[in-house]
Amino acid sequence: MTVTYTSSVATCRGFGCFWKLLIRWKGSIYKLIWPELILYTVLYYTASFIYRFALDDFHRRKFEKLTIHCQRFVDLIPVSFVLGFYVNIVIQRWWDQYKTIPWPDSLSVFASTCIHGQDKRSKLMRRTIVRYANLSMLITFTMISPAVKKRFPTREHLVETGFMTENEKRIFDLLDEKATHPKYWMPLVWAGSVVARARKEGRIRDDFAVKTLVDEINGVRGKCGRLLSYDTISIPLVYTQVVTLAVYSFFLGTVMGRQFLDPKLQLPDHDIDFYVPVFTYLQFFFYMGWLKVAETLVNPFGEDDDDFEINWLVDRNLQVSYLIVDEMHNEHPELIQDMYWDEIFPQELPYTVAAEQFRTEAPQGSTYHIQVPDEEQDFLPLVEEEEEEEEGEGGQDGVDIQVSVDGKRTFLEAASLAAYTSSLQQ
Repeated sequence: MTVTYTSSVATCRGFGCFWKLLIRWKGSIYKLIWPELILYTVLYYTASFIYRFALDDFHRRKFEKLTIHCQRFVDLIPVSFVLGFYVNIVIQRWWDQYKTIPWPDSLSVFASTCIHGQDKRSKLMRRTIVRYANLSMLITFTMISPAVKKRFPTREHLVETGFMTENEKRIFDLLDEKATHPKYWMPLVWAGSVVARARKEGRIRDDFAVKTLVDEINGVRGKCGRLLSYDTISIPLVYTQVVTLAVYSFFLGTVMGRQFLDPKLQLPDHDIDFYVPVFTYLQFFFYMGWLKVAETLVNPFGEDDDDFEINWLVDRNLQVSYLIVDEMHNEHPELIQDMYWDEIFPQELPYTVAAEQFRTEAPQGSTYHIQVPDEEQDFLPLVEEEEEEEEGEGGQDGVDIQVSVDGKRTFLEAASLAAYTSSLQQ
């Protein structure tokens, strides 16, 4: 199962909370890269020992020229680009596969709610529908997960564990003679037939409930089929090969390119002599660790530390399905008034002493503290009229009227006001 550390990093204090994770072994980078790290160390120090103690002056010059050559060209390998893009694809694919894993909970709830009756046949129908759903998922898991395949290697094991009956196994065997395609969908077809029969017998009271159940069954089938697609359609092999060659060729080049040469020669970038290539080892941890992340997550249904625990999921799904459709069918606690019945809703829920420090005010919008003065709260008029009387006109002719239209002010003569109003109405 995926190694979880959420509780260890729930709160960040001091210099950070990730430091405590560096000493873990299961699922760690150390567990993944230690074979490659040992091999790299052996190769590096073998070359260093030969340079320092086994070569004469002539061959030492040759060794130094080879080191400078490797140092010059090894950084041209685009490790960061190809590796970063590849890991991004793998992680997105890994999370999508987790979201695709089918769960029978919704189908079980609908079966328990929509198929009525406390008699033996109604109970049999509900249990059979969820058993078929779990059987379909189990067949899918055996096709993509080595751990599940080792637990249920044959159909006889499915019969022995109660997922399948002898009669259903014979039907599978007969159809295998007609078609070799994966038959994970067959139990779901049977489940749909059981739903149709329950409707015919009146145990399902309306067609909408039938559609709801069939949609849930089809949802399980869709997710099972998508999991098989993830298993058969991999990330293009050429991209995986490019990434692998880039990483390993880079570090193969650093075996020579990162050697410390004699400082007395005053060669460029070789004015200091160390026995441990610290920063080269850091690069090894980062790049090789990145590659190991991709190798681990590219198939999350395997047997790595961070792979999904599908065997646990198989047990959990069957137990929860039967619990919902059988033990909890038409069962609920006694209906009683809640403690806030008279108050409608609680004004405030209590806090414990330990949780008092987390009490906060209700969140408000970002303009909550902006106060507009009273004198600025009045709306401006939309139309302003200014009348100006000219001599001898009696206030009738020659009057300019200021009209605001779409934010623009227009001055009209009184004589043309009627025509302007008529054009606006049109």
